[in-house]
Amino acid sequence: MEVKSINRYVGSSPRKMRLVVDLIRGKGVEEALSILHFVPKHAAATLEKVVRSAISNYQNRDEAGRVDTATLYIKTAFIDGGPTAKRILPAPMGRAFRMRKRSNHITIIVAQREVAVAENKKPVARKGKKAAEQKQAVEKKS
Repeated sequence: MEVKSINRYVGSSPRKMRLVVDLIRGKGVEEALSILHFVPKHAAATLEKVVRSAISNYQNRDEAGRVDTATLYIKTAFIDGGPTAKRILPAPMGRAFRMRKRSNHITIIVAQREVAVAENKKPVARKGKKAAEQKQAVEKKS
């Protein structure tokens, strides 16, 4: 199961927001929250709020109730450009420069990692002295 959390019309440029969202894409939720908490960029606080919202959405949607956040990870995270407000800024010699105030939309999708069941596998043969020692240890056990 995966859950989406969206924050629209955030008042910062998409380019600045993408710098921060690239740090957390694919990471575990707990690790992503700790990264966002200590990143000195202004965009990190907004992203942290959206990640917490996605976790809450996941817990509310799950029938079993509370989910262990250690198994959750950020499956996808992306920033789309929002509407741009255009303003006029006075410039020298009677000119006017256009100032563009950009906004963005944040989308974060959180999913649960599939826990792989460990099967009885033979150890992988390695090169060197350690490989020979491991091979001997395996043969003694057999």
